Formats: sequence, C-alpha cells, structure tokens
Amino acid sequence: MKVITSLLAILALSAVTSFAADGDAPKKAEGEKGKPKFSPEEMFAKLDTDKDGKISKAEFMASPGAKKDETKAAERFGKMDKNSDGSITKDEMTPKKKKDA
Repeated sequence: MKVITSLLAILALSAVTSFAADGDAPKKAEGEKGKPKFSPEEMFAKLDTDKDGKISKAEFMASPGAKKDETKAAERFGKMDKNSDGSITKDEMTPKKKKDA
C-alpha cells in the first residue's frame, strides 16, 4: 500500500511540474501546423540574404523550408516568380488584395 501511495504521489508531482514548465514558456505567434507565422515583409527580409531587393532562386532554395522538399520549393518559386525573371520581388511575394465587386 505504501508503494502504491508513493508511486501515485510521484506521478502527481511530476504531472504538476510538467504543466508548470509548459505554462512558463513564452508563447510564439503560430500559424497553421504550429509553424511561426511571418508577414510577407518579414519573410522577404529573411530570404533576401544579400539585401539587393529581390530573392534569387539560390536564396529561396537555401531556406530551411526549401531544404525539406526541394521539388516543391522549386515549384513554389516558379509560381511566385510571376514575370519569370529568375527572382522574386517584394511585390511578387506580397499577396494582392481583392477588389470589392
């Protein structure tokens, strides 16, 4: 009986400390699937590593997200590069607002 009581007490104590540790962690702004959510301007600034005002395909492919699936990243780059000049400008990256009918 003492063993069961001791085990339950240890289990309860570990559960309380586990929840307390999660509660103290700073909250991140999260988008879908728990990924950090960045504005298009912030994402553009992160990807434009040489700060020339455009994102080359090499800069885009060097991002952590592109390294996970290079095929999908190359396809996405092609869709984002609307004028097919081999780079993405801030205007191409920023979604256009739809006009009211």
